[in-house]
Amino acid sequence: MEENKESEEQKHLHDTTREKTCSQTEKVALLKRRDKKSITCTQCGKSLTSKLSLERHMKIHTGEKPFTCDQCGTSFRQSSHLKTHMKIHTGEKPFTCDQCGKSLTSKHNLNLHMRIHTGEKPFTCYQCGTRFRYSSDIKRHMNIHTGEKHECDQCGKTFSWPPNLKSHLKVHSKEKPHSCSFCGKSFSCLQSVKDHQKIHAVVREYMCFECEKTFITAGHLKQHQRIHTGEKPYKCSHCDKRFSHSGSQKTHERIHTDEKPYKCSHCDKRFSLLNPLKKHERIHTGEKPYKCSHCDKRFSLLETLKKHERIHTGEKPYTCSHCGMRFSQLANLKKHERIHTGEKPYKCSHCDKRFSLLDTLKIHERIHTGEKPYTCSHCDKRFSQSSHLKTHERIHTGEKPYKCSHCDKRFSLLDSLKLHQMIHTGEKPYMCSHCEKRFSHLTNLKAHERVHTGEKPYHCTECGKSFSHSSSLRSHKINLHVK
Repeated sequence: MEENKESEEQKHLHDTTREKTCSQTEKVALLKRRDKKSITCTQCGKSLTSKLSLERHMKIHTGEKPFTCDQCGTSFRQSSHLKTHMKIHTGEKPFTCDQCGKSLTSKHNLNLHMRIHTGEKPFTCYQCGTRFRYSSDIKRHMNIHTGEKHECDQCGKTFSWPPNLKSHLKVHSKEKPHSCSFCGKSFSCLQSVKDHQKIHAVVREYMCFECEKTFITAGHLKQHQRIHTGEKPYKCSHCDKRFSHSGSQKTHERIHTDEKPYKCSHCDKRFSLLNPLKKHERIHTGEKPYKCSHCDKRFSLLETLKKHERIHTGEKPYTCSHCGMRFSQLANLKKHERIHTGEKPYKCSHCDKRFSLLDTLKIHERIHTGEKPYTCSHCDKRFSQSSHLKTHERIHTGEKPYKCSHCDKRFSLLDSLKLHQMIHTGEKPYMCSHCEKRFSHLTNLKAHERVHTGEKPYHCTECGKSFSHSSSLRSHKINLHVK
């Protein structure tokens, strides 16, 4: 009994001694680790465990990148980074995801990739509690709270994330160091070329579970899913309008700020969007990158090419909802539908008259302003409409572009041709509302109807007598008043 008690006491004493020893060992290890982290960077004050670690760290401050890829010339601070990079060129991807079969170049990348499947988001914002899958995402997110901005010294555009500014600067330098290994297309960002190459490989690994549509990148999937959820996380800082994409928000805010960060390299014109700048610069360069697949005609704008090709294909994709009539251009459909709706959105600024077409309004307003912008190159006579100028110039040129399909007679005016062809066809489209007599010309119908109405619109200025026909008035003046 006593032996057992003594034995228990000895055991307790041994355990206590071991606990003290373990505690002391941990303290010693901690002190050793602190001693190891006694090397401090003189630039930023960071503590490091070894001289080698300090040497590696200092390259961040010096910008030194001694390890260069012999394939593409990209430089790295560490040899391990170069080894990982070389796998891009060799195509080596030794690490495979057991969930989806995707192959990756490093164990680290595999671990990061697995978070997609596990849903793990280990990084939490201490300001708002939002969780993130990657450390780079939380760093980018924190700039929202701090308001930190990095400004481009070329155009004044600001970025919350330094790598985005770095990528943007390549727009100004025109630098595109990354090339597609399949088609040779060049890109300013490495991620852009990676995403592009998936087009060739037909890799669409991200699938929407709502509609089963697949995407090349996780970012594209995330944007797409907002169609289903209706989520609009980006709010305009000037008004209450919300957007599903940050790019749309930034573009919209330029309406309020009048910011135009894109400047033409040929003139001083500025643009709020990059795409209109590219289109504008083709005016200066004369570049026409879009060629018709049916003829040799080229165009500076893709939409102009598409409109043109419908001449060849006869395609008319726009259908009137009122009568079923089809059109090759949307603008023509909109104009046509106003016939049915009676809509006249364009109002004259001088009178209350309204018009369904903007061009018709402009022509009408010249009656008030007296503007005649079209000048004859032969006699300096001026016209308010280009069609009137063209018709007039045929007097000088003798051009008669309209030929009768029944005989060889030609005409300078389309209306004159139509009237002439009624001689051959015998067509008489104008009918008297009083006696059903028919006429080929509208003027003849109007003259005839005066027989029924008794109207006499032509008055002699000498004696006041009235006539139903202008020819009767002329005869009257010659016979009675001309001496």
